[in-house]
Amino acid sequence: MNIVVLIKQVPDTWSERTLSDADKTLDRASSDAVLDEINERAVEEALKIKESGDAEVTVLTVGPDRATDAIRKALSMGADKAVHVNDEAIHGSDAVTTARILAKAIGTVDDVQLVLAGNEATDGRSGAMAGMLGEVLGWPSLTHANALTVENGTASVKRETDEGTCDVTAALPAVVSVGEKINEPRYPSFKGIMAAKKKPVNAIGISDLGLDANEVGLAGSLVQVDSFAPRPPKSGGQKVEDEGDGGSKIAEFLVGQKLI
Repeated sequence: MNIVVLIKQVPDTWSERTLSDADKTLDRASSDAVLDEINERAVEEALKIKESGDAEVTVLTVGPDRATDAIRKALSMGADKAVHVNDEAIHGSDAVTTARILAKAIGTVDDVQLVLAGNEATDGRSGAMAGMLGEVLGWPSLTHANALTVENGTASVKRETDEGTCDVTAALPAVVSVGEKINEPRYPSFKGIMAAKKKPVNAIGISDLGLDANEVGLAGSLVQVDSFAPRPPKSGGQKVEDEGDGGSKIAEFLVGQKLI
């Protein structure tokens, strides 16, 4: 069985993030880039399945040249190989278009029975990629998993909601997105870091996937950003002087803000 893990290089959450004035897409070059933390948990879960049975782990990413840093980290954790879809035409692709690209790329990997992903990336935050990908592939999608079991051709997950815990099961092949509570990802060892340098990375473009430039990127996307503005600075707030009526003043303020 081959497990494909979707990974993404994203701007560091501690960096200043902004959109490009030219095409209103995320300006990735203006900030430090890291492997999204939730993807590390997806990789960890795949490695746990691999260690308990006969499986191979392939990481898959769509991104520019420097996304190889994210690939190498996943490989140093223990993944076996990688697929890197790298093509300038992809720039600006929305979530739906990205799902189509990923589905095509998954088709280049043999015997895929399970696709793992994080429940949402820290840059786009759509939280819908696993569902979209499942729809494109025609596979069931089990989302927001806090526990995962794969056995006898079946994937079973536990999903926590405000109302309780849901137990969801589907036959393989399937797409599963994981939440932050599913595990604690391992740190790459020095041996793993050195071994990652020799692991195969299959770099492909959209032509290798049978896609045309007008099907991807801004041209092929259903959603585009028309305009944006910086977040306004925080105000200094309102100071309440308590002269015996502080409680009433606070209540009036909360009523004015429609909080009570």
